[in-house]
Amino acid sequence: MTGGVVGGMKHDATASAPQQRAGPRTAAPQSGFAPWKDPDLPPIVRFENITKRFDDFTAVDNVTLDIYEREFFALLGPSGCGKSTLLRMLAGFERPTHGRMIVGGQDISALPPYERPVNMMFQSYALFPHMTVEKNIGFGLRQEGMPKDKIATRVEEAMAMLELRPFAKRKPNQLSGGQQQRVALARAIAKKPRIVLLDEPLGALDKKLRQQAQFELMRIQETTGTTFIIVTHDQEEAMTVASRIAVMEKGVLVQVATPGDIYENPKTRYIAGFIGDVNVFEGNVSARSDGCIEIEGKDGHQFKTRSGESVSVGQQVWLALRPEKIRISHDQPASAVNSIPGKVEDIGYLGSISHYHVRTPGGQRVTALRANSAHAVERTINWEENVWLDWPTDAGVILTG
Repeated sequence: MTGGVVGGMKHDATASAPQQRAGPRTAAPQSGFAPWKDPDLPPIVRFENITKRFDDFTAVDNVTLDIYEREFFALLGPSGCGKSTLLRMLAGFERPTHGRMIVGGQDISALPPYERPVNMMFQSYALFPHMTVEKNIGFGLRQEGMPKDKIATRVEEAMAMLELRPFAKRKPNQLSGGQQQRVALARAIAKKPRIVLLDEPLGALDKKLRQQAQFELMRIQETTGTTFIIVTHDQEEAMTVASRIAVMEKGVLVQVATPGDIYENPKTRYIAGFIGDVNVFEGNVSARSDGCIEIEGKDGHQFKTRSGESVSVGQQVWLALRPEKIRISHDQPASAVNSIPGKVEDIGYLGSISHYHVRTPGGQRVTALRANSAHAVERTINWEENVWLDWPTDAGVILTG
């Protein structure tokens, strides 16, 4: 294995007391945790105009970003978007070409990794194969020269938090993947850094174990009060664990918001398509009235939606609709606005819900979701049947780019 928990603190920065924080389990932060809304509150991490070039390739392009204490912050994007490079610069493994990084009010741009108040955990956990669990967890503390009694206390605390006591004397090859992941995380938090950096930490786990580990990470982050910054390409993972998400594309920061805001109010078609499933209808603004926008669809359909976007009559726009917002029925709706006929092309049965893929007369493929609330296998809507799709006025989001 390569990588692992690295970096460190020569300072003994004890984590602050835990505080209730919203995760993306709801559309809005719980207990009013939203430090990014307080203009007088300084961030714990500030990226100022950070650019990173590798020869003629720009990996990170002029990124400015604030992250606050006790946040579980996610950097999200596809491979090659610059998210891991941004994290590695914060850890000290890469130097920015331009800009600076400030942690706790101190410019750390020129500091070596071991002098930064961060610990980083990679996807490959890099546990020492010849060491037991407790020896692995205490490795960084021994390297710092901490007294043995304090090391024992820290290791015991970390093992208790991650439920690793029964495995204290085992070696990595005697552990499952999930257990190894917990050991690597215990090693990171044993040093009590102000910030824990997680680079695709759950990528090696199977889906069910990964879901369990996501909630375990949230529990640990809330318990310790430590700021967590996670890099992931998994939208569901980011939506589950993060208080806020920064979506990146080709080295550029395209939107920073809570999971609920990003899902319900994406700023671009790229974000709408990257976060969850979405249907996008192209058209032109035909009228504006009473806070609503009317759209003449590309295929002649009439749409109407509420929007805060500043658009003008005649402007090209795109209406984004999440599949769960669309109703599907055999019956034609009373209004021709926000309704489209089609034929069922595919059905995906997922237990609690079914995905219906409907082909419209204009050739567009639209996805609608329907809850399987009845205790029955037989469907009321089947393949090749003619159906109608419709949605309320407040279901869609107008996108201009």
